[in-house]
Amino acid sequence: TTRAGMLTNPLRDRFGIVARLEFYNVEELTKIVTRSAALLAAPIDQHGAREVARRARGTPRIANRLLRRVRDYAEVKGNGEITKDMADRALKMLDVDTVGFDVMDRKLLEAVLFKFNGGPVGIGNLAAAIGEAADTIEDVLEPYLIQQGYLQRTPRGRIATPLAYQHFGVAAPRISPTGDLWDSLPPA
Repeated sequence: TTRAGMLTNPLRDRFGIVARLEFYNVEELTKIVTRSAALLAAPIDQHGAREVARRARGTPRIANRLLRRVRDYAEVKGNGEITKDMADRALKMLDVDTVGFDVMDRKLLEAVLFKFNGGPVGIGNLAAAIGEAADTIEDVLEPYLIQQGYLQRTPRGRIATPLAYQHFGVAAPRISPTGDLWDSLPPA
């Protein structure tokens, strides 16, 4: 489970080994993509494999899904070979950006940044704003965004990090070193 804290202690204690899975790094995913491409008989160069791996959110299942779509694109729009340029064009068509964000990731971050001025915003408001269930946001969208440093979960709600502002090409608000709300107001 990804929510071990929801298990009762007696149930959790019955497991002899407690393992935690981490996201794969780009090098590991590049090897997986290269091997999968060979199994699919899809010619791929190292740069093409790395481009698919870079946008796979640290997850082999996603890397393989993207690879199949990129292969299809390369066969229809090119000569079948997956290069960095071919992978980039295919992934752009699939709405997967350079850091692996899909439409829903961008929708969530854009809501925090632009509808809620960077946050903090509660999960209920965020769910209503993007039309997604709160559980889906917490279990599917947020973990990657938080781990990669684009979103922060605080006691007051979700806030966008400077990295999120940078990704969308927006200047992050200046925060007073003392954290005083009134410091950010212009002089009267």
